Amino acid sequence: MPQGDNTEKYPLEVFTGPQDSPDIGDAVPGELPILGLSDIVILPGLPSHLKIDSPEGIQLINDAVPRGGLLGLVFQKNVEATNPHPEDLRAIGCLARIQKLLLSTEEHMELDIKGLERIRIDEYIRREPYLIARVTVLPVPPAESPRIDKRIETVRRIYRRIIDLSDEMRKSTKMEVLNHQDPGLQSDLVTGYLEHIDLEDQQKVLETVPIEERLEVLIPLVRAEEEELRLQATIDQSVRDRVSKDQRKYILQKHLDAIKSELGEEDPLSEEVGDLSARIERNGLSREAADVCRKELSRLKSISSQLAEYQITRDYISFVVDLPWKSQDSLEDPEQLDLRKAEEILDRHHFGMERVKERVLDSLAALSFRLSQKREDGRNSSLSAVLCLVGPPGVGKTSLGKSIATILNRKFARISLGGMRDESEIRGHRRTYVGARPGRIIQHLARLKTNNPVIILDEIDKISTDSRGDPASALLEVLDPQQNHSFVDNYLDIPFDLSRVFFIATANWMDTIGSALRDRLEVIDLPSYTLEEKRAIAERHLIPRNRTKAGLDRFRIQIGPATTRQLVVDYTREAGVRELDRQIAAIMRKAARKFASRPGDTTIRITRDWMRKHLGPERHFHDSAEIIKECGISIGLGWTPEGGEILYIEALRIPGSGKFILTGSMGNVMKESAHTAYTFVKSQSEILSLSPEEFSRHDTHVHVPMGAIQKDGASAGVAIATALASLFTRQRIRSDLAMTGEVTLRGRVERVGGVREKILAAVRSGLKTVILPHQNRSDWEQVPEEARRSLDVRFVQEVAEVIRISLLP
Repeated sequence: MPQGDNTEKYPLEVFTGPQDSPDIGDAVPGELPILGLSDIVILPGLPSHLKIDSPEGIQLINDAVPRGGLLGLVFQKNVEATNPHPEDLRAIGCLARIQKLLLSTEEHMELDIKGLERIRIDEYIRREPYLIARVTVLPVPPAESPRIDKRIETVRRIYRRIIDLSDEMRKSTKMEVLNHQDPGLQSDLVTGYLEHIDLEDQQKVLETVPIEERLEVLIPLVRAEEEELRLQATIDQSVRDRVSKDQRKYILQKHLDAIKSELGEEDPLSEEVGDLSARIERNGLSREAADVCRKELSRLKSISSQLAEYQITRDYISFVVDLPWKSQDSLEDPEQLDLRKAEEILDRHHFGMERVKERVLDSLAALSFRLSQKREDGRNSSLSAVLCLVGPPGVGKTSLGKSIATILNRKFARISLGGMRDESEIRGHRRTYVGARPGRIIQHLARLKTNNPVIILDEIDKISTDSRGDPASALLEVLDPQQNHSFVDNYLDIPFDLSRVFFIATANWMDTIGSALRDRLEVIDLPSYTLEEKRAIAERHLIPRNRTKAGLDRFRIQIGPATTRQLVVDYTREAGVRELDRQIAAIMRKAARKFASRPGDTTIRITRDWMRKHLGPERHFHDSAEIIKECGISIGLGWTPEGGEILYIEALRIPGSGKFILTGSMGNVMKESAHTAYTFVKSQSEILSLSPEEFSRHDTHVHVPMGAIQKDGASAGVAIATALASLFTRQRIRSDLAMTGEVTLRGRVERVGGVREKILAAVRSGLKTVILPHQNRSDWEQVPEEARRSLDVRFVQEVAEVIRISLLP
């Protein structure tokens, strides 16, 4: 770098450069070190203070000091760049000289500099270890014309008003600007001393070289500064007036307290009582709640603060007044509920479940019109029956509730009811109890600070009952639209309106829910997913989400459809996708470990062998239908929380005295169904060409394999009856056929549940024909199309039809 006009090397800690700014003329070198600035624009004639923390900047200053302290300061285009490149810097900057080094260490440097001239960056000739560029000093045209005189006078006049509006500490510094008569220097100094100017505007002034044009740019900026300071002065005066009023009130209150003290009426806690009183009037309580709080507040004044009752009463009043009696975050206008957008949100968050989404959208549309009616007639129109999402674990019940909250733009809370035994969890405790607190619903409303959130009542079918009460009965008032507008929590002992809350219950099955509570629920069944639905959910949602959670977005992880299908079949057995999500998370962790151990790898292909190596051998082997070679064996269809399964019913007779034996961990309902089927077959002995002695001379044994698994329900009745008919007539049953249905003593086939899951199990096991009760014809229509295409369904009303279809000649 060419030498400057000061070649003596000074110690950095005490270096002091020239203090004035003489005309440097030809002393400016053609090549200068360039320092990028992100938070300040340096203008000619303006002294400034810089702090430098980057190693490149510190080295630049260390090299510039012994060479005259000259450097170029350029404002950055990209203010985020810590080590800016030429493309990050502006073309016009300022030549500056280091005046004083105040602090210099290896990691930090502070210095005073002064701007000298405008410069143009012609070419960067070096980038390392810092930028060096060829520069040209921009000459300033003559500033002598009536137009320039008139404009500079306008700037001076406005600037004087700015000085008058400034605080005392800044006035003396700003006054120095008026001592300069050069219009160019004065315009730069005015720009530098404006407090509310934007950095881009300062750079614009720097880039405007002609004096007349520069003043045209500056005049609007000084006018804006004046307006900003006037507004600030108005606000400051208003604050001072308010503070003065508050001080006067404070002094008078102190005098009043002193008078009360002399009269023996001192109330040391009057400020706290006054605050509670103000909140009662301010927070919009109901009339009854406000009356109770005022009564409790009046009693609080007569209680000693040393007593526990004082704390209890104060906490009670504070809790009541802070409840959201009127605060709400809802869509009160029906047109704000965009059903098309709601449908997009449901489709984005949940795959499949078309019937469920339709039911949800119908309910939301009805809600929007109820809100509209409430607004028109002014009455508090309560919500309809509470939605209850029923389905196996992992099918998305809770996440569907969150999506509804998103659609309605309401706050969301979840209350887990699984295992809840204490009624006070819903209704709260009486205040007379030590440690009393409100019920969980009121607690959530207080936390959310709104009276109309979406609240998920999770696992409502798992509520228990014991000596502490029945939480399910306590929910009756909460979920009844005709009663919950005046719900009374034991802790509050005041009616609180819950009619605006959008309650959503979830359950795995409805059998354990009492009839009274079930009557208040609008049930929406969430079916289990098919194999193809699970594969699609994994590819669209689970794999991308777990890859992001594992930090592998920049890596390529190949999982083909066949591999995903194999993962679903061999490593999971569930109706939902929760276990599938865990297995995919395990795959991503294994992949992350591989990438970490081999930094060069960026791609991994997941295959069946890879899964066996890293996840272990297959964990589940789904039953596939076997060829039936003996009499007395039928294939039934069962439902479990994990999905449908095929069940082999085995019947055998041995010499005996007519006993009927049942084994295989059957529940009471299933045992009764088996006895019914046995009695019916005995009653049909003449039709089946059997003699009564066939039953009295033999013991009949019916067994359902997998005895370690508890099985119950009446849907195996038809399969048991058919197995017995096969046993006694010595005719085998078709190997490609499965059946389900409840049997009566008259031989009628009655409706059963879980048809979708049972059908999917039949498809998975490779069966070709299924027998369903005639009453389940509507359930067959809800089975996925891919499953219906692969099965031949027979609807029956009588067991005789089942036997005729099932038995081979």
